[in-house]
Amino acid sequence: MDEVIPVLLIVVVIPLWIIFHYVTKWKAMKGFTPEDEASLTDLRNSADRLEDRLRTMERIMDDEVPDWRSRNEL
Repeated sequence: MDEVIPVLLIVVVIPLWIIFHYVTKWKAMKGFTPEDEASLTDLRNSADRLEDRLRTMERIMDDEVPDWRSRNEL
């Protein structure tokens, strides 16, 4: 009988405690933090600026060298 309690703890209680502990951690981590949202906003703004620069560069290239697209296709 003295051996049943440690075995029961090791086989049942400790694994369940670990599982429930990490399930609660995962639920608490759902969603973005304000820092994550700010970073995503900054990244989106940077991507928009880069896209505008690329469009401007392509428009300049189209005006200066009209056939540049066909020369650089692989």
